Amino acid sequence: CNLQPKDAAKMPESAWKLLFYTLSWSYGIYLLFFTDYPFFYDPPSVFYDWKQGMEVPTDIAIAYLLQCSFYGHSIYATAYMDTWRKDSVVMLLHHVVTLTLISFSYAFRCQEQGLGVQGGQEVVLGEAVLGLTPLPLNPDPSLCPGRFWFRLYWFPLKVLYATCHSSLQSVPNIPFYFFFNALLLVLTLMNIYWFLYIVLFVAKVLMGQMQEVNDVREYDVEDTKKT
Repeated sequence: CNLQPKDAAKMPESAWKLLFYTLSWSYGIYLLFFTDYPFFYDPPSVFYDWKQGMEVPTDIAIAYLLQCSFYGHSIYATAYMDTWRKDSVVMLLHHVVTLTLISFSYAFRCQEQGLGVQGGQEVVLGEAVLGLTPLPLNPDPSLCPGRFWFRLYWFPLKVLYATCHSSLQSVPNIPFYFFFNALLLVLTLMNIYWFLYIVLFVAKVLMGQMQEVNDVREYDVEDTKKT
């Protein structure tokens, strides 16, 4: 295929993300819908009979291992390997916050929080068109409703409600309550931030301001030369 040099340079990064998101998303679907875990249909259930030091099932521990490894790598890759974009600082913060949440939710046996964070961040196959369309983790504007539904509707409804409200009802003295929920709210704000990028892209297309598909997060060539 006839790729522009800048698109060819992004191909390895996007192909890797496509592979990982496909596998992790499929495994997340398996855990949520094809096992006996009630986390999706009854999110507060993770706090029923909760106690420190409780055993984490092996299949969930595997999901934690995969996600922690990926986000640990992503921090390094975003800083030193990937194309630097306007939202790269926010992306770095996102990876740090997500890795912290997943690690601490494992340490304190809040599996629903961990699976919710993992699922909420990978709900639509990220970079599914190999980086040739814009926006992080869910680039195609046609998937804009999906991004809104999963990240800005289900994520608050399933995860934030359980951690902010239901957790206190089941475990009044649950440790690190404000720590977990503050980081989850930060993730929500980032989701809103990236959703606005999608809205901006769609608006430019509808108003005829964009003749070809470009990543609105990338710096203009002219701006790069000036700097």
